[in-house]
Parts: sequence; structure tokens; C-alpha cells
Amino acid sequence: MKTIIPVTRSSMPSLEEYTEEIRELWDSRWLTNNGAKHEAFKAELTAFLGVPFAEPVVNGHTALELALGALGITGEVITTPFTFVSTTHAIVRSGLEPVFCDIDSKTCCLDPEKIEDKITERTGAILPVHVYGHVCDTSAIEDIAKRHGLKVIYDAAHTFGERVGEKGIASFGDISCFSFHATKVFHTIEGGAVCFSDPALSERIRETKDFGIRDEEHVDEIGGNGKMNEFSAAMGLCNLRHFHRAVQSRKAAAEHYRERLSEVEGLILPPVQSGVTPNYAYFPVVVDEKLFGKDRNVLAEKLAEKGILVRKYFYPLTSAMECYRGRFKPEETPVALRTAERVLTLPLFEELGVSGAEKVAEEIIRIKNA
Repeated sequence: MKTIIPVTRSSMPSLEEYTEEIRELWDSRWLTNNGAKHEAFKAELTAFLGVPFAEPVVNGHTALELALGALGITGEVITTPFTFVSTTHAIVRSGLEPVFCDIDSKTCCLDPEKIEDKITERTGAILPVHVYGHVCDTSAIEDIAKRHGLKVIYDAAHTFGERVGEKGIASFGDISCFSFHATKVFHTIEGGAVCFSDPALSERIRETKDFGIRDEEHVDEIGGNGKMNEFSAAMGLCNLRHFHRAVQSRKAAAEHYRERLSEVEGLILPPVQSGVTPNYAYFPVVVDEKLFGKDRNVLAEKLAEKGILVRKYFYPLTSAMECYRGRFKPEETPVALRTAERVLTLPLFEELGVSGAEKVAEEIIRIKNA
């Protein structure tokens, strides 16, 4: 049987550790609605991220919708099409209009030099995405927002645990939103969080994620059900204990990729950002078909033949997806469009190890030279 190397694989605590963590739930029967595990996870998450407020929610998409609603955003939201579709969906589902801005070719994050041309009298917020663990130019973005009186909401799904200098990634913007999906560096099976520093937002976000309920007889907001259950919170408590171990393992694999692939003509490797403590969430490569000798699709197909699974992440642009066809013009973000046509993310997960990264790198080099 052919050995498969998946593009990602969930980190897990031992079965014994997780079983012990959830044992008390069989006694309490308190499985959701801000139980003991939820409250413990919330406290540890807030401390870990170093923010005044971190509100766990059911998933990262809900985090984005809660953030947009809590800040009362109206009109247009400047964002990137080079992202998972959830980012764009959250804007549209909130009754807002996404305005797509192009990306920086190196980091794949929103290009701050192109933001101001997109600002109109209807602009309510900027929603940048930290892509692959690369951090946006937060200083430039927040300077623009301040000058124009705009809110900033970061989609920080890829950057859990990262730091910029001494500042935690959750501290940027008016709100930073995280996904704790099973494929992330840190996960709670499904889950997410809304992080912020303004105490005025705390009660509103807490209520809105619970149908807008203030107490048994009063409903102040038109909310939904965004609560994290106790089993997810328990997984979060376990995985927080092992987060740094997971990152170190991923780091070893990522550094091996960089060492082995840095001289391969036609592969553009991810940048190393000065002052950023990365979490090694992804290892994207951009394939220059003229120099590599084969295009991205051929490379992906030949790797798959050898049991090595890669992902065209992100492709297509959200502005080009069927549900938005005819509404937006992908060609208006040419850097994002060209990157989406050439990018692959290589396998990267805690258990991959240097040996797994070597197998992937060796096969990429063999394919190029074939």
C-alpha cells in the first residue's frame, strides 16, 4: 500500500489526557452554555494571548460575523480576495459590501499602499487577513484606518500564538478573530475566538453569541448561537499545553523545506519576516512555470501520484467563486490573481518531521529534473 503524506493532520493530545479532561462532564452533565471547561479555557486563552478579552466561539466564521456586528459596521469593507471564502462570506452575510484590494506579492497579505484608493464615503472598516502565518503591515494599515476614521478587524486564523516584537498577534486592530478548526496549528476540533481590548464590546459579544440573551426574561440583541461546547473547550485546554511543542516540530520541518528547496529554480519560498515569531502554520511555494519547467498543476498531480498531497491554497480567489460570479472582477487584483494561479501549500503538520519534509522535497526536486 502506498504511503500517503497528507497536506495537514490534526495535532492531538493523548487519548488518556483528553479522557481525563472530559471525565467530570459525565458527572455534571453540563455540556454547553458556558460550563466549567468553557470558563477555564476562556481564562487560559486570554492569558495565553495576552489580551484583555478573548471570547471563545463555535468557529472562526462566527467570530468574524460577531466582530462586524459588535462594531456596528455599515456600508463597505475593504478586504482581500486571497483568503478562505469564510472571510468574504462573513462580510456579505452581514449585509455589507466587500471591496477587494490587491495583495503584497511576498507576504500575500493586503497591500497597504493600495488601500486608500479603495476608500469611499461608504467605507466602514478594513478587514485584512494574516495569510499563512505572515503578518500584515499592521502599522501602515492602522495608520490609514486612524486617519480615515475606520475600524480594523483582523482575520488572524493563521497566526495563533504569533508575536510581533513583544506584542501578541491578538492585540492588533479593534478586534482580531481566530479559527480553531481541526486543521489549524492550535485547534479545539471546531472553534474560534474574538479578541479585543475595549470593555464596551464585552457584554455585546457575549450576548450576541447567545441569541442576544441578557437573562431569562430579557433579550437585548438579535443574536445567533455561537457558543463553544464543553468538549471543544476541553480539547482547547489540552492543546494549549502542547502548543509550543507542536510549533517546534513544525519549525523543524519548515526549516528543512527551506534548506532543501531554497536553490530550486522556479520555486518562490515564503518570506522570513523580521521581528515576527512565527507559528509555522503553512509552507506555501509559488511555482514559476517558466523557470521550474512545469506549472503548479502538473507539480501537484505528480506529487499526488507519489502519495504526497498538496493544496492550491488559495485558489480560486473568493472574488472568482461561482456564488460571486459577475459581481466582482478578479482581474482588478492582478497580484492576487497571479499568485492564486501558481501557489501550492506543501504538507506541514506536527508529526511530519524532518524525514517527512525530506521525502516531499526530494520528490519535488526529482519532478523538476525529470
